[in-house]
Amino acid sequence: QVQLVESGGGLVQAGDSLRLSCAGSGRTFSSADIGWYRQAPGKEREFVAGIGRSGGMPNYEDSVKGRFTISRDNAKNTMYLQMNSLKPEDTAIYYCYAQLIFTRSWGRGTQVTVSS
Repeated sequence: QVQLVESGGGLVQAGDSLRLSCAGSGRTFSSADIGWYRQAPGKEREFVAGIGRSGGMPNYEDSVKGRFTISRDNAKNTMYLQMNSLKPEDTAIYYCYAQLIFTRSWGRGTQVTVSS
């Protein structure tokens, strides 16, 4: 299993940018498909972005395409979510995950708040 810790959240204004980081521990990080979900108040957790073990072919939820970019650095056991042109509707707790064959690990989340 992979232990994950997010960082980089905060309070920003609409149009600003943030970069979230998620540091993983364990030698299996590079073998995992990884990504981000988010959960807004009163809503279900939703997929935001994901990327495979090699770092190729990322996929995104439609509302963040063209604004968010997911990446990974396996040498540092870290994944990133660059978020540009933030909107108030992006306000949520953002969770990173790491998916191995039989297990999915989650971080505890980092709050992103976008004011209008």
